[in-house]
Amino acid sequence: MSSEPEQEKKTSIDAGLRATAYHEAGHAVIAIALGRPIQKVSIETGQSHIGVRRLGLCQIKKGRMKGTKDWLEDEVLILLAGMVAEGQVTGSYSLEGAADDLRNVRRYVQMRADGDRQIERLERRWLDKTEHFMSDPAIWEAVESIASELLRCKTVSGRAAQHFYDQAQSRSRK
Repeated sequence: MSSEPEQEKKTSIDAGLRATAYHEAGHAVIAIALGRPIQKVSIETGQSHIGVRRLGLCQIKKGRMKGTKDWLEDEVLILLAGMVAEGQVTGSYSLEGAADDLRNVRRYVQMRADGDRQIERLERRWLDKTEHFMSDPAIWEAVESIASELLRCKTVSGRAAQHFYDQAQSRSRK
């Protein structure tokens, strides 16, 4: 029989993995919705390209893109999607968990806006747009399907992520 501290630690790890699965699934689904093919999605720990420890990964295929006309907005929506999806299941945004994503969002927004007030308005508008995306039942079904598969297998191929997305879209049209 496990002791209470061990059980609390296991529950905390499970909750953390679940949050990470939804975070990475959120990135993947919005990327796919915006025409960006996925290489793979994973909740395995590893190192980023600069050697920093990361908890998960949504790897977008390089060079192939059917995105909208506004690539910068697409990038920001994909970055925000992880935090928004995670927030849907945890009840709040994890600013610490999304710190790298948010740093990149700020960098992109500064390319488009001048001045702090304009930057804040644009960030808010894109966050609202990401939340609106996540409120779509078919989008959320795809996020849940990919997150569930991540919790089961730790890694989902881009082809499987696309399949889950297509299934959710198909069911929503019926």
